[in-house]
Amino acid sequence: MPQQSGSQKPQSSLSGTRAPLRVGIILAEHFTLSAFAVFIDHLRLAADEGDRSRPLHVQWSIMASRQASVPASCGVLIEPTGGFIDPDSLDYVVVVGGLLHAGPQVDEATVRYLREVSAANVPLIGVCTGSFILCRAGLMKGRRSCVSWYHYQDFLEAFPGQAVVADRLFLADGPRITCAGGAGTAALATYLIEQHLGRAVAQKASQVLLFDRERSGSDAQPHPPLSETVREPRVRRALLLMEQNLTRPVAIAAIADELGVSVRQLERVCREHVGMGPASLYRQLRMRYAHWLVENTDRSVTEIAIEAGFADCAHFSRQFKDAYGLSPSTRRLQPTRPTYSDAAGGRVYE
Repeated sequence: MPQQSGSQKPQSSLSGTRAPLRVGIILAEHFTLSAFAVFIDHLRLAADEGDRSRPLHVQWSIMASRQASVPASCGVLIEPTGGFIDPDSLDYVVVVGGLLHAGPQVDEATVRYLREVSAANVPLIGVCTGSFILCRAGLMKGRRSCVSWYHYQDFLEAFPGQAVVADRLFLADGPRITCAGGAGTAALATYLIEQHLGRAVAQKASQVLLFDRERSGSDAQPHPPLSETVREPRVRRALLLMEQNLTRPVAIAAIADELGVSVRQLERVCREHVGMGPASLYRQLRMRYAHWLVENTDRSVTEIAIEAGFADCAHFSRQFKDAYGLSPSTRRLQPTRPTYSDAAGGRVYE
């Protein structure tokens, strides 16, 4: 039964010896179920031969400060397996975050335990918005955090002096690992399993779960929608409509009609809030998407042109070179990848 305070020693493995990899997991109120499930299932498949799910090579515990089910953001309830475990008996403590604006994510007892883990020099991992929890506990000072593009602005507003990236799946910065969540959780789990149990075991878990390729922490997050960086509601809606119709662009007049404004009004509000008219903005969005595809996929230039709404490949290549100084084929050969701000067109719109 979970304890109100203090830490408990873990149970021994079925073989009678300490497992090679022991992980304690803390679930925030309204945590993200998919991130938790993907992470746990990778550990489960790495823990035993075949599909018997015995915790022989990996052990995990769902820890909590009190005896109560923890609700996921989707409403599913998870029962903790026990109280807080002595940090010296763990290799990692993982905090799985979720909804940011549904009340406190963790209680004070949990914060005290996380600080105890830090003092014991046990690595702390923040998954999804678990990085917010670690930052609020004062445990990310001097460390960079990796968050989803979806929570990038939330993070900047909550922690203006804290270094953050949103252009990769996860980031290991000393004894702190932060993960954007979603599919990035699979890359994180694979990384941890490979570090402790070897590449073959890590590959096995990914293959059984039908992940078609391995992804590293430095792999790019999927193309983030620019609408999330704009506060003006009409421009946000216009951007969202554009982003939903990149492959088959719609007329600006149709977007204005959908918003209930005239083309002239849409032109004015776009110039006021993003510094360009809707047609230029739409073209920039399509080019930005094409740039992301060039950098992060192996699709042909012709396929990328079509995907980004360009019927003429030669016209697309000229437009791309005008925008980025290099042809799509040449850009693909360059070693560097854009940061989040680069991928967002060089600025965050207000």
